[in-house]
Amino acid sequence: DPPQQKTSQGNEKKKEDENITQGDPPQEERSLRIKIEEELKNITEGDPPKQKRSQGNEKKTEDDNITQGQSKRRKQFRVGDDGNILFDEEELKMILDFKRGEDYIEVLCGATNKKYGDYVGRLKINNEGQYFITCECCPECPLVNVTLEAFEKHALREGSGRWKRNIWVHCEDEDKVPLWKTPLIKYYTHQANVANRKDSAMRKQNFHRDEFLRCTRCGKERRFHLKSRPDIKNYHDASNNKCWNCSLWPYQKITCDDDEERSSLKASRGCSRSSTCQGCSTCYCEGCIKCRFEDCNCQECRDFMLYAKP
Repeated sequence: DPPQQKTSQGNEKKKEDENITQGDPPQEERSLRIKIEEELKNITEGDPPKQKRSQGNEKKTEDDNITQGQSKRRKQFRVGDDGNILFDEEELKMILDFKRGEDYIEVLCGATNKKYGDYVGRLKINNEGQYFITCECCPECPLVNVTLEAFEKHALREGSGRWKRNIWVHCEDEDKVPLWKTPLIKYYTHQANVANRKDSAMRKQNFHRDEFLRCTRCGKERRFHLKSRPDIKNYHDASNNKCWNCSLWPYQKITCDDDEERSSLKASRGCSRSSTCQGCSTCYCEGCIKCRFEDCNCQECRDFMLYAKP
């Protein structure tokens, strides 16, 4: 079959010529282009997103070391045998005008008003962890040993509740450092500064969804509305009562014979985002100054009073 043999020989010769002249140009050109693009990217950019992310993480870690320490709880201070705070003078000497008294420390502080300038005062922290400020904006200023919130309101003409950022101190290497960036903040506890807590609690607008509590006798669930601090206190005390029953429901007098709320109504718990929400970041609170109480001995309240951020 000579014609078929001649055709196959021609095809083989054609393929050899293509390999010699072209060398599979599409694949070779594609790999070369990718290689050049990667080199240019490394030269011009240097992987900036990763670098920026790492710098942000380093900064966050430094701030956490100042205010929180290595664990989720804030870095805690040392306490003596009598229960009083033992101040670490070595780390506090970096703050200018630092003074050590018999049972307190004192530093120069201030807050800046955009219209009237700096309001200067003296921040005093006693060995029980209480914070007081005496304002020195003028000789006749009546603010003596007032709370941080009161000084902020006096200086800024408003009570924004951001005294951690608005009140500053002077350090050796930097002026007007916010309190939250200094070692002073670790001595603050909600337990020792009830006055600050109550002012903040009145302003705090954390939303708390409705909760249900099961009766220990009949097993029926009763709804608690957590709209105000007294309402939250009622639910908090009831949830810690291991013998709670329907007769102790605070809204109206009921017994275990009264019907339980229908399941269709239970689906709605008052979330502002969705009527049928079963728990989200909008309506679920893990603990705030509105739902933790200084006179309660439960673990949640104690941890919040001693370790939560101010």
